[in-house]
Amino acid sequence: MKLSKKQIAFLLFKISVSGILLTIIFKKAGLEQVLTHFQSMNLWLFGLSPLLYVLLMFVSAHRWALLLDEPYPIKKIFSLSMIGSFFNNLLPGSVGGDAVKAYYLYQDTRKGGSTIGSVFMDRYIGLSALLALGLISGIAAFPELKTIGMHLAIPALFCLFIAGSLLFFRLRIGRRFSAVSDFYDYFHRLIRNRTKLMKAFGLSLIVQALSLLMIYLIARGIDQKLTFTALFVFVPIISLVTMLPISISGLGVRESAFVLLFGLTGVPAEASMSISFLWFLSIVAASLIGLVEYLRIRRH
Repeated sequence: MKLSKKQIAFLLFKISVSGILLTIIFKKAGLEQVLTHFQSMNLWLFGLSPLLYVLLMFVSAHRWALLLDEPYPIKKIFSLSMIGSFFNNLLPGSVGGDAVKAYYLYQDTRKGGSTIGSVFMDRYIGLSALLALGLISGIAAFPELKTIGMHLAIPALFCLFIAGSLLFFRLRIGRRFSAVSDFYDYFHRLIRNRTKLMKAFGLSLIVQALSLLMIYLIARGIDQKLTFTALFVFVPIISLVTMLPISISGLGVRESAFVLLFGLTGVPAEASMSISFLWFLSIVAASLIGLVEYLRIRRH
């Protein structure tokens, strides 16, 4: 796919952001120290991480399937989910993973509004669970968070999320366009099904738990013990920051957030950066399944 000048400029901007942040963090952490952690990593624990990610994506596929208007084979949903992960993590160009998932689903269903709606709500409910987990954990860890001046971070993010949600759904932005109008129709059908929403939210909590388990195992693999605050409060914040489309696959932004936030709980910079990189590498390794699925679909 040929990129426009604006797309090329934005891609160069993201490369610059990742490059600058990684340079700064490597200077702070020390390349040799990071490589030492890599070499000392327990390979059994690291090997479990990609497997957990595949399981995470399988649970996520069930959540997406649950949000569809009509039954769709879970095998195909899982395949599209892995393809989306591949595009997000290994082909960070002009096409995002969600767009690819929506495109291939639309090729089968020919229902634009519900296709876009299901992809959006899949992401939205996942984000809701992430923030809810962070908020509840933040309340539990309030004394520690207040000590390090981070007690208002999660509540502020949660309030912004609620305000943005009300603005988007109440104002029905873009409803004059048929595809957007179909999306809102899909949304209103969905919110009337509370059982489906609760199931999707529950699956999202499982997805977040598996993600936290990946990070915990990687940290233990380099002999680092993460506190409750680091794992249950700061990882949701890191995940949110990494979603910002200002870098290549979150590189640089994710590592900076790990070093900054984990450092508040006593984790050395080189260890924080190593955990971040190893987490990303395990996701990349698992996402190669998406490449296989993408090539298979393209052949048919």
